[in-house]
Amino acid sequence: MKEKGHITKISLDERKTTFKEVSCGFTESEAIKEARRCLGCKAAPCSKGCPADIDVRAFIGLIAEKDYQGAIDKIKENNALPGVCGRVCPQEEQCQLTCILNKKGDPIQIGYLERFAADWELEQTIDQRPETKDNKPKTEDQKFKIAVVGAGPAGIACAADLVKQGYDVHLFEALHKPGGVLVYGIPEFRLPKNIVDKEMEYVQSLGVKYHPNFIVGRTKTIDGLRSEGFRAFFIGVGAGLPRFLNIPGENLNGVYSANEFLTRVNLMKAYRFPEYDTPISIGKRVGVFGGGNVAFDCVRCALRLGAKHVSIVYRRTRDEMPARNEEIENAEEEGIDFEILVAPKEVLSDDQGNVKGVVCIKNELGEPDSSGRRRPVPIEGSEFVLDIDTVIVAVGTSANPLLISTVKGLELNKWGYIATDEKCQTSASDIFAGGDIVSGSATVISAIQQAKLAAKSIKEYLQSAS
Repeated sequence: MKEKGHITKISLDERKTTFKEVSCGFTESEAIKEARRCLGCKAAPCSKGCPADIDVRAFIGLIAEKDYQGAIDKIKENNALPGVCGRVCPQEEQCQLTCILNKKGDPIQIGYLERFAADWELEQTIDQRPETKDNKPKTEDQKFKIAVVGAGPAGIACAADLVKQGYDVHLFEALHKPGGVLVYGIPEFRLPKNIVDKEMEYVQSLGVKYHPNFIVGRTKTIDGLRSEGFRAFFIGVGAGLPRFLNIPGENLNGVYSANEFLTRVNLMKAYRFPEYDTPISIGKRVGVFGGGNVAFDCVRCALRLGAKHVSIVYRRTRDEMPARNEEIENAEEEGIDFEILVAPKEVLSDDQGNVKGVVCIKNELGEPDSSGRRRPVPIEGSEFVLDIDTVIVAVGTSANPLLISTVKGLELNKWGYIATDEKCQTSASDIFAGGDIVSGSATVISAIQQAKLAAKSIKEYLQSAS
């Protein structure tokens, strides 16, 4: 075991060869000790820093009192995915950033406390869990049918909030498993899939009707669902169309988009081949282009799949990387190489159409661009060849037109994402949207935040329409 602060991790040797979850989380005694550090501030700035509106002060206080059921119930008042959010949310930029203890020392580890409460509940037997409350429609005006399209974090969160209001909520998912990016994008060593499965079971226990293998726009259109009595729609299908580098050689054997690579590894269980029927070819020297969480997911997967040398290739410096610092530190501990201030120009081919290297150019940082980060400026004459045989492109995603192209009158913004107002309502009055299909690639918690706002707006819309 290795400890980072007081968070225990599995050994480096085990991390490099298995997909077992890296962080062990809090033990009960560690959770109580951490919870009792909380000052219980009357103003509760931590709660104000939570995009999901969790009563952070209250659930931490309940953990301090060893009332773990009370803690998880308090969290689930506003967040149906505590086990997920406790693992993948950037608390250091949100609730922990606003913690009063952050001004003079270490903030309360709110994310790990949320994870502790969620994991405690999952460890209880079915007989020990309290019965699910009756969430069937309670009044005539609440018997509206609502279609939630996409069972990713946004769709799950929106469906959970709406069904608690008593609506007849149907959750449609194109894939065979729910979770969206939680199951096809985030690796097992960061988010075990049994966590997603159990939290989806909870959402279904609330009364959400789940429809897998259902492609809205192909299986049935929005108009088709309207004809079946659906009165409102939430679109939370994410942004699943990969972006590429737009350089020569990207069509060679050995070039993956991050979407394909992670989907094969995670959803299709390529890391467990031949137990599962999805092989994946990884060379000895892998280069992942990008600096976000997805890039680090790819590079750490490649290491575990047996690559001998794995590099993150990023056009800015480590300080500008958008990935969580915890994931960057994990990659450094695992021996990932960092090629910083480097940009690709061409993927080179051997005589059989396979990747044999990438021509790159060195950068220096110039003036800040629209993102607020200093712009990478190529250094003339600094080209060199990076010796790699597998390329993974993790530079973002775009909106997939499969659904949105079939919806009449749906306005898009200049980037091709669905345009919404401040209430997450689209140009079609009965359609609301949130998550990456609106904002582009962002965090799980930002998708949940938009979904919760959309659920409130849908309720207002239906009440005004009745």
